[in-house]
Amino acid sequence: MKKLLVTGFEPFLQFTLNPTEEVVKALDGKAIGQYQIVGKVLPVEFGAAQQHIRQLLIEEKPDAVIALGLAGGRSKITPERIAINVMDGAKDNSGHTPTDEVIAEDGADGYFSTLPIREMVNRLKDAGYPATISNTAGTYVCNLLMYTLLYETKGAIPAGFIHIPASHQLAIEEGKVPSWSQADLNAAIEICIETLI
Repeated sequence: MKKLLVTGFEPFLQFTLNPTEEVVKALDGKAIGQYQIVGKVLPVEFGAAQQHIRQLLIEEKPDAVIALGLAGGRSKITPERIAINVMDGAKDNSGHTPTDEVIAEDGADGYFSTLPIREMVNRLKDAGYPATISNTAGTYVCNLLMYTLLYETKGAIPAGFIHIPASHQLAIEEGKVPSWSQADLNAAIEICIETLI
């Protein structure tokens, strides 16, 4: 079977839990189509996340990669179109606060996702799940991870990033954020994976 690496993140900033972690745990070890899924949870730290994804690409040698991140405040599943060569934003979990830092000195200004993001959105909508393509992954650790993935794989495999809304559990703790059930979040990402088949 082919190998699909799916990554999520640990809790970060004010969020006490991260639904991407639960998606990854639910998918780890599953077979969907011709893909055996390897799920990994990454730290929300600029340096450590980059080191982890580089190491996973070497160790796992995946045939495709889908990285997941929480976009607390978004109401739809949003595959990202592009990652940009900059780190800037709030303090990460290690205490680092980058300002206008370059991710890769020899890298392009941006890299486009090599996932079938339009098909993902169409299939999600057909299945009754709100979805749209996002044109910005921000400049935080999510963008760094997507950029590093695309920089390292250089188009050789399908790779990219999908932001998901908060789970109901997180919304109960956090307050006024749009939310989905964890079961629907898990099912929506399975639909995204099926577009790779």
